[in-house]
Amino acid sequence: MKPLSSYSKEELTAFKNELDKKYSDYKSMNLKLDMSRGKPGKDQLDLSNELLFIFKNSNDFYASDGFDCRNYGQLEGIPEARELFSQLLEVAPSKIIIGGNSSLNMMFDAIARAMTNGVLNSEKPWGKYDKIKFLCPVPGYDRHFSICQHFGIEMINIKMNQDGPDMDMVEKLVSEDDTIKGIWCVPMYSNPEGKTYSNEVVRRFANLKPKALDFKIFWDNAYAFHHLSDEKDSVLNIIDECEKAGNPDIVFEFASTSKISFPGGGIAAIVASDNNINEIKKQLFVQTIGPDKLNQLRHVKYFGDANGVYEHMKKHAEILKPKFEIVLNALSCELDGLEIASYNNPRGGYFISLDVPEGCAKRTVQLAKEAGVVLTGAGATFPYGKDPLDRNIRIAPTFPPVNELEMAMNLLCLCLKIAALEKCLSM
Repeated sequence: MKPLSSYSKEELTAFKNELDKKYSDYKSMNLKLDMSRGKPGKDQLDLSNELLFIFKNSNDFYASDGFDCRNYGQLEGIPEARELFSQLLEVAPSKIIIGGNSSLNMMFDAIARAMTNGVLNSEKPWGKYDKIKFLCPVPGYDRHFSICQHFGIEMINIKMNQDGPDMDMVEKLVSEDDTIKGIWCVPMYSNPEGKTYSNEVVRRFANLKPKALDFKIFWDNAYAFHHLSDEKDSVLNIIDECEKAGNPDIVFEFASTSKISFPGGGIAAIVASDNNINEIKKQLFVQTIGPDKLNQLRHVKYFGDANGVYEHMKKHAEILKPKFEIVLNALSCELDGLEIASYNNPRGGYFISLDVPEGCAKRTVQLAKEAGVVLTGAGATFPYGKDPLDRNIRIAPTFPPVNELEMAMNLLCLCLKIAALEKCLSM
């Protein structure tokens, strides 16, 4: 294939007529395919079914310290759950609070508490300011942006480089503006680009000197164990790096088992300095009487230790790697040479990020939807749902069965080509 830009007007018209015929054929199939969110498929969910049958008798309900997990209490989570996350994240158990089923919920709660009561070193609650701001590396995770929008927090786009956020921009902004209270980060296999922060980027985060004394890095380590093969990325331990930098209180780290065991039925954690943990516990004491300890205990009994989690994730990788290969093969076979697409080839995570010609993302997603394939909305990977260039599309390969994924990708590529041809013909 040659670049679309080299086609004559007659060639473009003939090519579009050919593709329009294929598109009509797809529409007549009445497809209903869903690639809208990064959900595990049924075969992945089945991997954890034994977790539901862990408890065999009444003696199984007790934590290692003798606590009856059917009762109130254990605000910070049961000891063995904290130990499991201690092994996984390589931090002391004392720096961990185990919550409920969702790290997103814990992030929302952390922001909500900051708005009503502030965080460590806050002069006043964040909600008492006329305006506060968050930095948002883009493209990024739409749910992070939704939290900010819900609380009326202004969002500032930060460009993502190959090794992570543009740290020159981050350092400049946080040092000059005390209304900037935080930044969202997905440091490992970022959503949606699958990028992993370099050592230099992590250390620069740890050494930030914000003008706001209560500035916080929201370190969403959602894909820390979600490798697609033995060729893995790795990221420096942000908790350790902040301590080395003499800046231990600047970060909140979040993680969960949501895409390890059951989404919405796993366990989540917040990791922070001892000072932050003590501050959070004071507020949690008012918020809750304790998390779901039975679910925490169930997970620990099932996985045992960090090695149990690692072995379990290899089973996920065996299911997911072929799906990622289907997406990448389709993009390569259908689009390479036309010069209308660029995309990443991540080593892990849950997404593939596709950049299309400026002004073509919404049209591509619309065409796909009309033909029966639902994608993440164009613009969702940017604050306020507004992609300034209308060019990024997030592909979520995990949920559809293989046969449906192949068909969905062929249709997506067809829709992109039509959208690109429409743009060329209108110029």
